Amino acid sequence: MNTQPSAGPVASPSQLAMFSGQDDRASLTRVSLAYFESRFKLYLRFGDPVRIIRYDRWRRVAVFPPGAIVCRIRWQANDYGTVRWQLMVMRAGLPRDVMQRIPGVQPGAHLLLHAEGDRPVRAVLERIDAIETLGIAPVAVSPAYWRTLANRLAAGLPLPEYIAERHAAWLAGRALS
Repeated sequence: MNTQPSAGPVASPSQLAMFSGQDDRASLTRVSLAYFESRFKLYLRFGDPVRIIRYDRWRRVAVFPPGAIVCRIRWQANDYGTVRWQLMVMRAGLPRDVMQRIPGVQPGAHLLLHAEGDRPVRAVLERIDAIETLGIAPVAVSPAYWRTLANRLAAGLPLPEYIAERHAAWLAGRALS
């Protein structure tokens, strides 16, 4: 008698995702954006969303695939001026990845860089502008560079430049893996 189990019907990836409680939308990262005149701006500095969902004139959600690098800036003001500057560079994760919870980012992301305050945010924005001047898209920059900037900011050390040679080394290493 044959004790081997029969192969039976093979489930498609979408059916397997459905069985595991995941669907195609679960692998996407949703980043909330908002704009209230002269009071609050939550916007993307860089990132390539696959879709933008507009809720109304003031609120949107940008949708990113797994692995996408995104930079979101938060600016807040009151009657007396700016009260908060915040910049985050994050990488969208896979559904089963361990990710950090970030307000307005669902289901979460890998936080590569977090800058809070006028001087740190302006310093990072200068680095982003310098990267774009080199003709390199900030989404293509090595995640290790963003982490290095975060560590240097936290330690109060000078921020390193991102040079073409560093970018070429990152691309070569990525091609090998």
